[in-house]
Amino acid sequence: MLDHLGNLARTHSCGALRAENIGNRVTLMGWVAKRRDFGELTFIDLRDRAGITQVVFNSEDAAEAHAKAKELRGEYVIAVMGEVVARDANTRNPKIATGDVEVHAKELFLLNDARTPPFQLDASGDALASEDLRLKYRYLDLRRPQLQANLHLRHRVVNEIRRYMTEQGFTEIETPILIKSTPEGARDYIVPSRIQPGKFFALPQSPQLFKQLCMIGGLDKYFQIAHCFRDEDLRADRQPEFTQLDVEMRFARLEDIYSLIEGLFASVFKLIKVELPVPFPRFTFAEAMSRWGSDKPDLRVQGLELKDIDLPSLSEGEQSKGIVVPGGAKLSRKQLDELQEFAKRYGAKFLAWIKLGEEITSSLKTLGADVVARIASEVGANKGDSVLIVSGKPKVVAASLGALRNEVAKRENLIPSEVYAPLWVTDFPMFEFHEEDGRYYSMHHPFTSPVDEDLELLERAVEGGQTELLGQIRTKAYDPVINGVEMASGSIRIHRRDVQRLVFKALGMTTEEARERFGFFLDALEYGTPPHGGIAPGIDRLMMVLAGTDNMRDVIAFPKTASAAGLMIDAPGSVDPKQLEELHLRVVP
Repeated sequence: MLDHLGNLARTHSCGALRAENIGNRVTLMGWVAKRRDFGELTFIDLRDRAGITQVVFNSEDAAEAHAKAKELRGEYVIAVMGEVVARDANTRNPKIATGDVEVHAKELFLLNDARTPPFQLDASGDALASEDLRLKYRYLDLRRPQLQANLHLRHRVVNEIRRYMTEQGFTEIETPILIKSTPEGARDYIVPSRIQPGKFFALPQSPQLFKQLCMIGGLDKYFQIAHCFRDEDLRADRQPEFTQLDVEMRFARLEDIYSLIEGLFASVFKLIKVELPVPFPRFTFAEAMSRWGSDKPDLRVQGLELKDIDLPSLSEGEQSKGIVVPGGAKLSRKQLDELQEFAKRYGAKFLAWIKLGEEITSSLKTLGADVVARIASEVGANKGDSVLIVSGKPKVVAASLGALRNEVAKRENLIPSEVYAPLWVTDFPMFEFHEEDGRYYSMHHPFTSPVDEDLELLERAVEGGQTELLGQIRTKAYDPVINGVEMASGSIRIHRRDVQRLVFKALGMTTEEARERFGFFLDALEYGTPPHGGIAPGIDRLMMVLAGTDNMRDVIAFPKTASAAGLMIDAPGSVDPKQLEELHLRVVP
């Protein structure tokens, strides 16, 4: 029979008791993590968010409580009243904070029973149940200490962000969730309007235009812990709904943004007792792609930079680059084949290799031994190393070698632990060309300002019909990166209507289309818009780095799967036909 909580009050958490509490009468409440029965003695590990305390039931001291304890099972919810005593020297547990003491129970209250959980809650690593099963029973998965710690840290991080931003003179402002669809980039989540049939809201991909309108409105410094939505294919570091720190400043210079965000990250990382090196080093987009093949390079990895290689067989518009793998001469043919398949995922047609063992061997035999030796020498490879080479279009070479650099670093244990390597990537291209549909898209978003000296290029490209110049225009855009993770994306914004019109035109929008999508914003630009800029650090990604996980779902209370499904609540789901009728919608098979 279950007991009532009544006026029973908890005196301590299950992680709070220490040697100084010996002799205290306490009341603990939590879940039964383990039960060990030794006849006259029954031991219970009692767990809550704060930790675990060992509770001892003795048939001589508390016969009734001891009898009830024998009926306990895992995840039963109980309250225990008893006395804190010191553990014997040979039974102390240094693995837990309460390991020097235990509670000798006098009374036991059974507050609720529980079914046997579908997976082991104290498992870790490879012993964990499948992620889908854990997401289906997320309310049980959340009882695991690591997830509890992650969510508690997230709370502290968000509190620290609010403290820091307020101290810097920013005002927290909420912007709308139901907005107008302005498709340019990722897909919007669409919400039908019942009151205005045939019309739709969209969920915001970011508060971009609203925060710019705040600047036009004279609010000076804005921030928001913003919930955002993107209907796009998912990865481990993406979710259909995510949280970001949204920031905007009037009259902001690049240095103002850099200083603000470096100070913010330094402040937040102190929560995990890490001193970030400030200021962060800065690299242009062109330099980052040339040296590391990525706009979010992991600078913890020393070396493995991309080296130019002069091959006689290159076609026009192609290039060849390679990375030197220290000690890579020991790579087996099987390992090289695996790396070849890995590189092909990023578009590489072939991964060539040179191994500098007792003698030089290579997959480039047709070039001759002298040419192979020259290549190895020019890229700085030494005896015992290997060289991995990709040839093709620059975009493919960068993507495949940039990914291969990270993969080799993981396989060869070249990434030091407990190291944090921040940097800024700056001067991103304004546009990128998509060969699939033969047009240019904004690399960041269409409200990003070009660098001052490239404004003439934009005018010539759009008004002069020299569209080939679009790929040469650089922007006042900047991304902070830590340990290979893009932590934020930001830019100085366009504050002039004539420049904004040029960008829309470059993206293929007619005047009518621009007016239909962004008329309200174009109108606002005519009323004395000050220069302004901002940034949006992703809180979920920040938490991944702080918590030391590579899976975003580990730092979100109720995440979606890779197919954007909520397994626990079985979402998305179908709706009642009457709801569709009210919305003037029907489902087409």
